[in-house]
This record gives sequence, structure tokens and C-alpha cells, in this order.
Amino acid sequence: MLPLPDLVRALDSGELSPTDHLDDVLARLDADRTGSVIGLDRAGARARAAGLTALARRGERAGPLHGVAVGVKDVVDVAGLPTRCGSRLLDDAPPARTDAPVVAMLRAAGAVVVGKLHTHEFAYGPVGDVAATGPARNPHDLTRVTGGSSSGPAAAVAAGHLPLTVGTDTGASVRTPAALCGVAGWKPRRGVLPGAGVFPLADSFDTVGLLAADAASLTLARSALTGAAASGPGRGRPLRVGVATGPWWRPHDPVIADAVRVVADTLTGLGVQVSEQDTPGVDELAATYPVITGAEAYATHRQWFTTRRDEYQPATAERLAPHADVPAHVYVDAQRTRRRLATALRGHLGCDVLLCPTTRLRAVPIGVDQVSTPDGDVAVRQALLETTSPFNLMDLPVVALPVPVPGLPAGVQLVGVTAGDEALLGLAREIEQALR
Repeated sequence: MLPLPDLVRALDSGELSPTDHLDDVLARLDADRTGSVIGLDRAGARARAAGLTALARRGERAGPLHGVAVGVKDVVDVAGLPTRCGSRLLDDAPPARTDAPVVAMLRAAGAVVVGKLHTHEFAYGPVGDVAATGPARNPHDLTRVTGGSSSGPAAAVAAGHLPLTVGTDTGASVRTPAALCGVAGWKPRRGVLPGAGVFPLADSFDTVGLLAADAASLTLARSALTGAAASGPGRGRPLRVGVATGPWWRPHDPVIADAVRVVADTLTGLGVQVSEQDTPGVDELAATYPVITGAEAYATHRQWFTTRRDEYQPATAERLAPHADVPAHVYVDAQRTRRRLATALRGHLGCDVLLCPTTRLRAVPIGVDQVSTPDGDVAVRQALLETTSPFNLMDLPVVALPVPVPGLPAGVQLVGVTAGDEALLGLAREIEQALR
């Protein structure tokens, strides 16, 4: 699969028609071995591609993503397809009547929405191996997890099935699968991409994001959807990059630590000001995440959970159950603590961009909850969540960037402390070019 900028050029030049591109994509999805494909709208996609091919023959374009095939995480409504959220509870869900706004934006930009992709059940997990349809599988090693909860969107891009996918990110769910599958992910601030028409996990944090092969592709997609200018690589002003230090940010896998060092050294070589950055209180801040998310998730699922608990996947039920009898003041206290600590940490950071690992582990075998590391036995879920969740708690934009390493993929996060999406993506593209 061509990276999105090259694909768009091929479609615009007539070298490739939307119909031929869609035929290629459907053949790839039919041959999928990752479990990332949940449902396809073949008839709708073919009709759309045919119409766009005819339009192109007249020298017209429907938008900046004219003819580009896109897949959508199965917590996001796509008209004509059911939203099942990876759960048996929604086996009988009717087709969605309307597109979620982000899907409507894709269509308005000229994209062809081909279907729904795997999600960790109800998006409640950073691993990607818990769903009614079974686990998603990492294209780099089919015995290993993809990360979650945007498991299918990451795997479909990494496998070369699709150039662009839509995911959601509540505490990790775009960035962790991006890191484990070796692709790029963009978690903007909440609301940059509209969240309506998305099944909720935690209303305080749910964020719509995108996954693609690289930051250049994310830049083009962001511009196509939001109308923001897609400037070339380069910084409008000198950026100060802080490398997150302290025990919280130390990966259990030394290869991930190497990836952070490689990016820091690359930035220094590009003339960027790079220094160490401490993050006081980040552990206490992160501790509020499971309290708030658990309470909000349970509020959504309370009725189902009390009447249909056996239909949940066991791992999901185990995560929901402890929140059934938690007093309301615990949730309120956690929200107040989050706001206080997030404000304090944001004010403390003396950098424009924070550089840190995306995860503490690379992809682990499917079904494994705990692994042995040089640091001792480690819980997988926490290792795939704790370095990402602070930035949902702070509502900061993040670009997750793959870094070339031996063996399984690894990734880093570029977090916008004062820098916005354009600056983050520009910096990511500079890093990509320097690492090639």
C-alpha cells in the first residue's frame, strides 16, 4: 500500500483509478490474517468508487481524499453497517442510520469508507486481544497482540491493507497499537475531530484520532478533514523538546529506551534544543485515570452489566465489576485531583514538546497478562497504558511515531505542551526524513 501522499498523487494524476484502488484494497482485506476486518460495505464502496472514477474522468475531484479507501474502528457509526463494539451484547445491533460526523467528514473529503475494523471490547483495554470475534493479530508476528483498543485500525495499516484508518483514544487506544504495529497515530485534543456517533467509554477522555503509515500521511489526512493548512517540514519558530526523565518513563524493554535516545539525538542533529524534563506528580496524576474511566464506563454499562453480565468477555466483566459499588465521592475526588495535578504539571513543563516512550513493552504474546522483564514480572495492561494516559488526563495533542529498531516495532510520543498539531506533525516529519 502506498503511503497516503503518494496514493493521493496517483489518484489525482489518473495513474490509478478509485475503482482499481478499491479492488486492490478489498482483495487485501479478503486475504487478511490479522482478524482486523469486522464487516465490509462492498456494494456501497464499489458504487462510491465507480462514481468517483467517473468524476475523475471528467477532470473533477470530490475532495482532497478523492478515491482513498478508509476503514473505521467498530465503535464509530457508519451508515448501513452495525456498530457491535467487539461485543456479543450487540450481536443484534441494527445497521446505523447515519454516519458519525467524522465519517461524514471523510466522505465529504472524497474518501471511500470500506467497512468496520476490530476493537478491544467496548474499547475498554490497551491490548487488543479481547473481543467477541477473537483477538486482533499483529502483522509483524501473528502470535502477538496489536495493542488496543484501536486494534483493527492499526493492524490494517501495518499489514498494508489500508492507507488511513479512524480510531479512538481514551487513554492509549490510538497510540499504543500504533507503537506495537509500527505505524503512526494522531491523538488530537478532544473535539478537533468530532466525537458524536461514537460508542462511549469514558466521556471525560474519549478522543477520535487517525492512524496511517507515517506522519506525512497523518498531516495530509488532518488537512483534508479539518481544513488546516498542510505546511511542509519545518518549524515556524524554534521548538524546545524535553525528554521525559524519571522512573515513570523508563521502559521495561531496553529497545524502547534506545528508540527514545535515537529520536533525541536525531532532533539534536537537526538543531532542535533538547534537554531533560522532569514530570513531578505524573504517577499521582495517572492514578486518577482508572478511577475516572472505570466510573464512567460502569455508568454506561450499568443496566446491561446487571442483567446480561455473562455476555461480556470475562476480562471486560472483571474490569467493570469493581466499579459497581464505588461511592460517588471517589469519582469526584479523582476528577478534582486530576484537574489540580494536570494544571500543575502543565505549568511546570519547560518545553514546547515532550518526548517519551509510547509504551513500556513491545508486542507480547496474545492472551498473556503478565511477562517477565529485567525489572521483574510486569502487568501487560499497565505497561501499555501508563505512559499514554497522562496526556488524555491533560488533554494534550500527541503524535505517536514509529522508530526503526531491530525486531518488533517500537514507538515514541511527541506531546504538544505548547506546540499544536501542525508543529507536532511537522517535527515528526522531520524526524522521519532524518531516520530514513
